Amino acid sequence: MPHLEVDLSAGTVEYEDTGGEGPVAVLLHGVAMDGSLWRDVVAALSPDIRCVVPTLPLGGHRRAMRPDADLSVLGVARLVAEFLDRLDLTDVTLAMNDWGGAQALIADARAQRIGRLVITSCEAFENFPPGLPGRNLRMAAKLPGGLNAVFKLLKVAPLRRLPMTWGWMTKRPVDPEVIDAWLQPLWTSPEIRRDLRKYVLGVPPVDELLRWAEALRTFDRPALVAWASEDRVMPPEHGLRLAGLLPRGSLVEIPDSYTLIPQDQPGPLADLIRAFVLDGAATA
Repeated sequence: MPHLEVDLSAGTVEYEDTGGEGPVAVLLHGVAMDGSLWRDVVAALSPDIRCVVPTLPLGGHRRAMRPDADLSVLGVARLVAEFLDRLDLTDVTLAMNDWGGAQALIADARAQRIGRLVITSCEAFENFPPGLPGRNLRMAAKLPGGLNAVFKLLKVAPLRRLPMTWGWMTKRPVDPEVIDAWLQPLWTSPEIRRDLRKYVLGVPPVDELLRWAEALRTFDRPALVAWASEDRVMPPEHGLRLAGLLPRGSLVEIPDSYTLIPQDQPGPLADLIRAFVLDGAATA
């Protein structure tokens, strides 16, 4: 896919776009990674579905945002809405994994361009930042130099499989070259670490998070909740609760996977998304 970029209010956001005339799926990743999380899913969906994959300012981005940018959870969600506007993407299938901030678009009345919603194992309800890895990251962000120290430790390969890093995020180790590319900006750029710190410390109070979840009741378009049945960071019961809140929501559990389903089970996930987008089906 060609590497493209668009200037938004917070700064320049890089993205990839497979192009084509098919329906559009916008695929969103989580903290300390980039759009390459979806690489195998994108390969499986093309050319039937046009995949647009932005790299959000969540630590894996290579272009630092403006110093005054709002990079709270809601700020990044609004950046996604601005991204859809600038690219004039309509009737989009918006898919999120790990990062759950896009749920805020519905509560923030910015879901007009979203035709279908795909929620795969991600932050929800009060689980922001999520689980043990999220708590570890938040503690580091509160300490001077904490993020720099934590991510430098991840140059040591065995530390990447600890429960507080990627050990509970994927059942299968991510290619070391892929993780190195995800972490390179955090290793080398104080500005990127600044951006990530803003995000990690920009989680709203629990009552606001629960309001976002409750607002899903107003999303009257098709929604697919695909959850890893063995997830240890995003509670599986959250998938059931989310599907129950969405008026047209369906739940599919994906076995043999932890949180990063696009990494652990890209083929089954791509099959689900293709059927959901092209046929309106959401079946196991």
